[in-house]
Amino acid sequence: MQKLIFVSGPCGCGKTTFAEAYARHLCDSSGKTVYVIHGDSFHAGFVEREDKGDFFAGGEASDKITWEKILRFNWDCLTATAARALEDGLDVIIDYVIEGEFSRITKLAERYGAEFYYIVLTADAAEIERRIRSRGDTDLIGRALFLKSKLEAMPENQGHIIDNTDKTPEETVSEIRLERFLVGEKSG
Repeated sequence: MQKLIFVSGPCGCGKTTFAEAYARHLCDSSGKTVYVIHGDSFHAGFVEREDKGDFFAGGEASDKITWEKILRFNWDCLTATAARALEDGLDVIIDYVIEGEFSRITKLAERYGAEFYYIVLTADAAEIERRIRSRGDTDLIGRALFLKSKLEAMPENQGHIIDNTDKTPEETVSEIRLERFLVGEKSG
């Protein structure tokens, strides 16, 4: 049975690095090809003026493309790409933040008869801040810490959280027992 593995978590928790490492692990252990989707790649496709100013001006979005439209576009691209890979019989790993889209991914897995595994990475606040600073994205620190609190409190994330503070991606991969992260009925 195909696997759809979704890796969520706040900015700076290591989603992309883990997804790549875990894809390599799955490929090496099963011999199957794994397709990895980095959700931030879709977001990066939006090129905007450098001098456009703040995203919000006077309480309103300052651009014609609102954050909601960008997010909807990202999710449409992400799910369409995952669907195409699942149609081709590939296992799929997606790394992106799930805030309110959990049911959308559940339905995608159901539509293609894939086992859905959900992993929420986190790290302590100081580690997240250190990682973000090291890559030069200091403007994301506030968002990352907000997401850390929000994601750790969401009911659907309980039992799916793994803390990778002070761990290499390889150490985190070796700790993962995928069946722990299965969503829905365990297959017999």
